[in-house]
Parts: sequence; structure tokens; C-alpha cells
Amino acid sequence: MNKNVEEIKDAVLKAAVEGKLSCTNARRLAEELGVPTSEIGRVADELKIKLFGCELGCF
Repeated sequence: MNKNVEEIKDAVLKAAVEGKLSCTNARRLAEELGVPTSEIGRVADELKIKLFGCELGCF
């Protein structure tokens, strides 16, 4: 299920805690939203949300 950018931004903001989002949660979010991990990374960058605990160099 593909989402528009505003829906992705909203989901990333809700998933982030204190401006941070774990890699595991970012990958899970991408799967749930049906978008590439790179899109979650792009949106997180745009929203100034830091990704941490990165795995496999996805972000």
C-alpha cells in the first residue's frame, strides 16, 4: 500500500522519539507503508530526525 509524502511524514514523526528513529523501526515503517527504506530516510532527513542503530547501511 503506497502512501503519499504527507502520510509518510506523519508516520515518521509519530514513530520518532525525541527527534530520533531507530534503523529497525525505520525499516519496519517502510515495510508497513509499502515504500522503499530510502524514502523513509529522505523524509527523516527533511524532518531533521536522526536515524540511529543503523543496520546494513540502509540509511
